[in-house]
Amino acid sequence: MPQGLTDAIVSLRMDEAVTLAKRMLADGTDPLAIIAEGSEAMQVIGRRFAEGEAFIPELIMGGEIMKSISQEVMPEGSGPDTQSSKGTVVIGTVHGDIHDIGKDIVALMLGMEGYSVHDLGIDVPVEDFVAAIEEHDADIVGLSGLLTLAFDAMKSTVDGIAAAGLRDKVKIMIGGAPVDENVRAYTGADGWGSDVGHAIKLAAEWTDGGA
Repeated sequence: MPQGLTDAIVSLRMDEAVTLAKRMLADGTDPLAIIAEGSEAMQVIGRRFAEGEAFIPELIMGGEIMKSISQEVMPEGSGPDTQSSKGTVVIGTVHGDIHDIGKDIVALMLGMEGYSVHDLGIDVPVEDFVAAIEEHDADIVGLSGLLTLAFDAMKSTVDGIAAAGLRDKVKIMIGGAPVDENVRAYTGADGWGSDVGHAIKLAAEWTDGGA
């Protein structure tokens, strides 16, 4: 009952959402399909936030529900940090922002898609991104931020990566509820995503398509 799962997540009914997800898994639904359905529900919450119909507590609660569902349905070793040959991604919430809702979902889904994902967490300073790019020989960097104040931090991070001589080595994507093309242009990132599907598409283009 995917629609039931979507409704439960959008309505922030955690116990019901987790129960439905577990039932779907027991009935043979692909774990990836369950996570994708949850991601679509989070997109609904994100749109409501952008339109002023939902607020940060709702986003946080939605993220907690998704974390709980992920823990229930994902097999061991299938999440972020799984080694792969598709490409290496360094991702984190930029300095000054402590929200990890969208970031966690993107990291999880990229791991499921076969990327090696290194999640730096929240409130990540520029130097940590630079160090991780060098340590993991990253192909892609994902910068997440929920608050508008994150725009300057995203720009500073992109500038810091350039100052370290790594800008031509990586593709940089940014994401978060308030992010759009204007923000991408301001920060100097290579692309932006409104949802996890867009992030996966960008990653595929950059690693498989030679973009």
